[in-house]
Amino acid sequence: MMEIIPDPIFSVLPVVFSEFGTTAEFRSAIRIGSGHINDTYKIRTKDPGLSYILQRINSSVFKDIPGLMQNIGIVTRHLESKIISGHPDAVSFVVLRVIPTTRQKLFFMDEHQNYWRLYNFIEDAESFDVVENPELAYRGGKAFGLFQYLTSDISSEVLKETIPFFHDIDKRFDNFSRTIQNDPENRVKDLFWEIGFVKSREEEMKTIQRLVREEKIPVRVTHNDTKFNNILFDKNKNAVCIVDLDTVMPGTVLYDFGDAIRTGANQACEDEKDLEKVTIDLNLFQAYASGYLEKAKKFLNQQEISYLAFSAKFMTFIIGLRFLTDHIDGDHYFHVSFPGHNLQRARSQFRLLETMEEKFDLMKEIINSIIEEK
Repeated sequence: MMEIIPDPIFSVLPVVFSEFGTTAEFRSAIRIGSGHINDTYKIRTKDPGLSYILQRINSSVFKDIPGLMQNIGIVTRHLESKIISGHPDAVSFVVLRVIPTTRQKLFFMDEHQNYWRLYNFIEDAESFDVVENPELAYRGGKAFGLFQYLTSDISSEVLKETIPFFHDIDKRFDNFSRTIQNDPENRVKDLFWEIGFVKSREEEMKTIQRLVREEKIPVRVTHNDTKFNNILFDKNKNAVCIVDLDTVMPGTVLYDFGDAIRTGANQACEDEKDLEKVTIDLNLFQAYASGYLEKAKKFLNQQEISYLAFSAKFMTFIIGLRFLTDHIDGDHYFHVSFPGHNLQRARSQFRLLETMEEKFDLMKEIINSIIEEK
């Protein structure tokens, strides 16, 4: 029989938990979540109705954790103030609350320089990696549109850019080129098609960044990681909370909408191996866009609306580019479950982009028809 070696991290969780400002007593912990970056644990306390989310923040990815937590604190307090004040659009929303440490800090650093944070646990909530139907897509779109609307009165200047150049396509292309040239794992020789796919779309994919530089598209407070599984739904499948706020910082709403469509209107998983299953579902796209614009139309300008459909192509491309770059570089950024995982992810994203390109005119028509109806 194979010996199961316990994860030593579980032995330190009670000690870490005790550093935060809660009187609850630690009972047990389980690892949860499917995120690529942080380590996430559900902490059960001796009070049966009280649980928390304890996370070890990846300091290799996030270099400015004080700034990151400052951003999260600003946004969560702002959202909570809207709920407390009875804002009509916020009454059904639940906000992640950052539980401060006993020293009133938003994070705790242990003796090994691991960074930890504690959130309230939202009971009876679930997330979805794949969108089941248009109604769920509509509710998810409405949730992210509401998140953007409720934070649209925060000046982006008060937030720090905790991951410099996160969606900066020029920097991503530069990094891609350097990684190809260095080829540390000798993988480039097997990637002729993928590298050609990227290079043939380079100029088109610089469009949004050019419009931001020209100040035609404004910089706002944005989530920057709007995968559909970052929405929590209650037992009735009503969207109640937006999670994974690590990348909240200045950006454009197009990044948020585009990434949501990338995951929310794709009927396959992000790392689907069978590329025949990968396609954009226009019914899901229409439903998500309708829910999103129900809230977001209140503050978007015309240029932002005009490029919503294109943003889905852009975000699918840039995420695929990042997966491919990390594969060539030796898989240092994203967690991988098996050899070639990042390449499989990249190929899935590139196939999704191809289906968007095939249906792009229809996607633009759908956005226009929703705007006219609203």
